[in-house]
Amino acid sequence: MSPYVRTVTTASKATAVQIVWSKSRGRLELEHVGSAHDEIELAALRQEAARRIHAGEDELGLVVSAGDGGPFKVVRSGSDRLVDAVGVAWRALGFDQVVHDRVFYQMVLARVVEPSSKLDALRVLDGLGVATPSYGTVKNCLARTVARGYRGLLESACAKHVHLEQVRFCLYDVTTLYFETHEGDGFREPGFSKERRLEPQITVGLLTTGDGFPLRVEEFNGNTAETKTILPVLEAFRAANPGCELTVVADAGMMSWDNLGVLEDAKFTFVVGGRIPEEPGCVKLWRLTHPGEQLVDGQVFHQLRTGTKAQPRHWHVWFQYRAKRAKRDLVGIAKTVEKAQAAIQGGPVNKNRFLMIEGGRKRLNSDLVADAQARAGLRCYVTNLDTDPALVIDAYHQLWQIEKAFRMSKHDLEARPIYHWRRPSIEAHLTIVFAALAIGSWIEKTTGVTLRRFLEALRPIRAHTIKIAGHEIKAEDPINQTAAHILQAIHTQGH
Repeated sequence: MSPYVRTVTTASKATAVQIVWSKSRGRLELEHVGSAHDEIELAALRQEAARRIHAGEDELGLVVSAGDGGPFKVVRSGSDRLVDAVGVAWRALGFDQVVHDRVFYQMVLARVVEPSSKLDALRVLDGLGVATPSYGTVKNCLARTVARGYRGLLESACAKHVHLEQVRFCLYDVTTLYFETHEGDGFREPGFSKERRLEPQITVGLLTTGDGFPLRVEEFNGNTAETKTILPVLEAFRAANPGCELTVVADAGMMSWDNLGVLEDAKFTFVVGGRIPEEPGCVKLWRLTHPGEQLVDGQVFHQLRTGTKAQPRHWHVWFQYRAKRAKRDLVGIAKTVEKAQAAIQGGPVNKNRFLMIEGGRKRLNSDLVADAQARAGLRCYVTNLDTDPALVIDAYHQLWQIEKAFRMSKHDLEARPIYHWRRPSIEAHLTIVFAALAIGSWIEKTTGVTLRRFLEALRPIRAHTIKIAGHEIKAEDPINQTAAHILQAIHTQGH
């Protein structure tokens, strides 16, 4: 006889599902599949029984409707754990209190998960199991983003989240985002590019806390000098946060002495890296008074810059010596000297700071070599703060945090390439990137893992809704230890 499925009501009022394989002389050969306590469990057990009966049989390429004994149907599948985690970060930053726009949130979610164009973001959302808006709705959202000033609202939420009254230093740096076009339009213009590109670009300034959490982002015309961006950003930030007193920390290439004067005249305090064109006088004096002695690792020197009578200043210039830095600098100097000597002996003549050519004769500039060796291991820090030099030096060395933030925005979040051409759309795009950067920074600080590792751990965990015999059953992929740790950290901090 053909095997069949039967159900039996047990003494505990549970329904037992059994497979009857044969019936011979009043004796049944049974296989117990399991016991069900409701209709959904019963349907699942009957499905399992049908699978066992037909195990090993070849299947025809036919589509069979779902039903008792038929194949089940996956109604929905999505990365719910990932979506929920990003939602926790969105609420923890207070963004849900200032921006009530579901489509904007969805665009930020897509940017965090997989940076893409406006149109491709719909594919990302669909893959996450999120109801996707239409393409026209997305374009309308970009217009709302600028018209309603979402960026200012998000920046205010970020400032509130970090408790600005407890923040002492902020970091500032700029980057450039280029466009694949050959003509400028007044906003996208060719300018100085660290990547040495000739295409039109825009200049983007980013202000963060000392640990790299974004506070403000602002775009400028592509031909705007980097040194001309810091003051507008700081003034706009101070206007939005009156009473906030922050000290800005910037790289040496950002500021000149004149720019520092303008910054101080605007009532800002600063810590910037300074260039060392020649051996500092305070270091020379120490060498004269300590003949034959070597500089000590971590040794600090100080000199005062007073400005002029017309523009008096009281700036502290600190110099610190590091043995590890000196070793690296001396290796570089030795390689440059070796190349210069090779050129003197008839080798190819390339640009070399130690090589001098006078009247067709080549020689090594020994004075310049000695000066470079004397400056090896030294780094300069300029500030208008009357404070401990260790605090100044430590603040400057936190600049890697903003470089990390830029790497996240340009690689993990891919602020570039920009799939927009008009300025309002570009501004809306950078607003989305800013929100995603804040969420990414919060996730990294909360979980202790990078944003990329966060996505790799949670995105593969899919939640499924399965329909069996008219009943829907929810299932989820296993959660490994790494994902469990991440989820626990997020929900602990988020609530």
